[in-house]
Amino acid sequence: MGLMDIINGMQQGTQDGSKGGSASGGGMSPTMMALLGLLAYKAVQHFGNQPGQQAPAPGNPAAGANPAAGGLGGLLGGLFGGGGSGATAGGSLNDLIPGGLGSLLGGAGGGLLTSGLGKLLQDFQNSGQGGAMQSWIGNGPNQPISPNDLESAIGNDTLDALAKRTGMNRDDLLAQMSQTLPGLVDKLTPNGRLPTQEEASRMM
Repeated sequence: MGLMDIINGMQQGTQDGSKGGSASGGGMSPTMMALLGLLAYKAVQHFGNQPGQQAPAPGNPAAGANPAAGGLGGLLGGLFGGGGSGATAGGSLNDLIPGGLGSLLGGAGGGLLTSGLGKLLQDFQNSGQGGAMQSWIGNGPNQPISPNDLESAIGNDTLDALAKRTGMNRDDLLAQMSQTLPGLVDKLTPNGRLPTQEEASRMM
């Protein structure tokens, strides 16, 4: 199943049954854009922490080299076209960046998607929420996560940047992300583990 199939299915309520964050008119919901932007940023962080490696960062090459120095805002500005608050709502993947956000996440043979999921899992483990994300990756039931626990896992600065770029209220975005992220991770890990680069590239 491709990335766009997963996204479209979830927004229509066929993947995770969530009621929040649905897009109108067939565009991508702000919640889904935020989640994909989060994965892209985590991939940049992963590559930035590896000696001699740097992930592409559209619109802000420095974000790949030093993601801690305000990198997320710059990365999202590139991904989401640099628009102001609310400018991205209802957009499609191809409206966000040349080649689409899927093109970025599929870069390096799918390595960015794999790295993004891996870095996200590391952050969840560091915040004490590793068990929840492991349940989403595994083949069993998805363990729920509260908005507060999700905020702890992804960080206040990251959440603020996502809210600003999507134009959503911070608390509303956090609530919807906590409902949607388990299903997204579940669908991106159909084999009960993080995908290999080759497997991830086939999703694009």
